[in-house]
Amino acid sequence: MTLTTALAPRDPWSVVPSLGNLDAYIRSVQAIPMLAPEEEQSLARRLRDQQDLQAASRLVLSHLRLVVSISRQYMGYGLPQGDLIQEGNVGLMKAVKRFDPDQGVRLVSYALHWIKAEIHEYILKNWRMVKVATTKAQRKLFFNLRSLKHQFKGEADAVNVGRACLSEHDIQRMATELNVRPEDVIEMETRMAGGDVALEAPADDDGDGPVAPLAYLADEVHEPTRVIEAHRRDWLASDGIALALDQLDARSRRIVEERWLQVNDDGSGGMTLHELAAEYGVSAERIRQIEVAAMKKMRKALTEVVEA
Repeated sequence: MTLTTALAPRDPWSVVPSLGNLDAYIRSVQAIPMLAPEEEQSLARRLRDQQDLQAASRLVLSHLRLVVSISRQYMGYGLPQGDLIQEGNVGLMKAVKRFDPDQGVRLVSYALHWIKAEIHEYILKNWRMVKVATTKAQRKLFFNLRSLKHQFKGEADAVNVGRACLSEHDIQRMATELNVRPEDVIEMETRMAGGDVALEAPADDDGDGPVAPLAYLADEVHEPTRVIEAHRRDWLASDGIALALDQLDARSRRIVEERWLQVNDDGSGGMTLHELAAEYGVSAERIRQIEVAAMKKMRKALTEVVEA
């Protein structure tokens, strides 16, 4: 039995009605409380170390509301929200199965990528709008046209102008932003306002090879490796700096702080090499040497922590 099929034991899932009654489903999942960080960590370790499916069920249940929230972002494609939620739930289960509690990120951040990936794939398979052999630029236009139309409509004070909402100025702006011809914008707008045309990955693409539209849909900000990297950068800029400064003697620490940490964005604040030299009764070159040695020591301390 796979994890995905076994994630629905009778007791924990009995509180969630089927998607046949979508309103009741949404109300019920929103009533399920989120997990505290400590509880989430404990459940994730139970799943990873003991293959505890009860723990997996609780992790999934507590994040079903996240899938509902994400599904609303894609309702403009004309697909049933219930179907979007079902596909997003599959992505959530995949995220739970692969979640590593030792990576230092919450499941909600990690799961975003997997949920959106499943929804994107569902859209590409079922929303038949872009013809076969379309170019990469047209696919990019397809997945950005709707959001840009809403943006332009929000900026406009006048009523809709031609082709549902796009004025000539809007068409030119959109073509410039997406690096396509104005004619391409008009054609795609016409398709989206009209009937269905097949959306499939092309067999070839001007010799560059196929590029999945998912590449344009992917939310790189919440991609797991980027989340981990951002968390690491935040740590280095705060606790990491404090840890590295603790490795220095008092004089070296003050020199580093005055030369680097007390300086404002406009360049004001802090002290120059000559000001520090006068205070400590040494040459400016000696202050520079101390600064270089201190920075090297700090870099070594941070490297050891990051690689540990």
